Amino acid sequence: MQKRIVGLVLGVLLFALCFPAEAQQRGKVYRIGYLGGGLGIDDREETLRQALRELGYIEGQNIVIEWRFAKGDENRLPELAAELVRLKPDLIVTTGTQPARALKESTTTIPIVVASAGDLVGRGLVASLARPGGNITGSTSIAPDLNGKRLELLKDIIPRASRMAFLYQPHEKDELRELEVAARVLGLRVQQLEVQQASQFQSAYAAMARERADAVIISRNPFTNSHRKQLIELAAKHRLPAMCDGTEWTNAGCLISYSPNRTEGSRRAAIMVDKILKGAKPADLPVEQPMTFELVVNLKTAKQIGLTIPPNVLARADRVIR
Repeated sequence: MQKRIVGLVLGVLLFALCFPAEAQQRGKVYRIGYLGGGLGIDDREETLRQALRELGYIEGQNIVIEWRFAKGDENRLPELAAELVRLKPDLIVTTGTQPARALKESTTTIPIVVASAGDLVGRGLVASLARPGGNITGSTSIAPDLNGKRLELLKDIIPRASRMAFLYQPHEKDELRELEVAARVLGLRVQQLEVQQASQFQSAYAAMARERADAVIISRNPFTNSHRKQLIELAAKHRLPAMCDGTEWTNAGCLISYSPNRTEGSRRAAIMVDKILKGAKPADLPVEQPMTFELVVNLKTAKQIGLTIPPNVLARADRVIR
């Protein structure tokens, strides 16, 4: 009887000791920062929210998300990054190389998960893909021969093409070099058009017309993304086939896009967030590369600019906008 009483008492004590810790864990509200370069919450951010919900993280219950957007102005990124760091969140999620750099310069301790970005290794944001080493991990949108595939698609659509225009921002020199290497293999020339403000768009497209560019590849970054409607309209006005980066661009009227599936990137980011909140360190979580890609063709735009898309390209498309 005495043994049973002692056992019962010990059991009650153990339960009492465990319960507060368990209750505290259940009652924990995590603060997550989010830094984006765009205008506000878009499909990518909504996908992140949904993926977090599926993992049990619900806004207003056990997580609070502090949203910050540069609205296409990259000069605001350092200020917004510092603002998020001052809030002392449990971690910060971001998209894009420039936002990731702004955060790296603001904190070396708060975990940072990059949902999608360019060359994180080449830009010095992580030590390597396999062993990031610092407080940053996530996904890169860089994939072997991505620019080569885009040029091949444009060449399939316009067999006579000899000159491709490339619209980009000053910090994207690496992407420009990759594109030029791929262009030489295909016997194409690249017309470089660097833009830093929207007032330069008209003159950039005028330069494409003067040089008789056969198509334009528009680099994706927070600046161009926030002005995609204007850039797409100018391409249509000049009857110029445009290759874009992301399905939201083709949905808005770009002729064709070939890019990593960014929905997948947001979902992978949510999984990394979950791992870090449960104790994993960013330094030990390998940076992931895209596994699936989407080819989208907008036939409405093709008709508008008087271009026929070959059947073999349409057959390869994941989605055709009619």
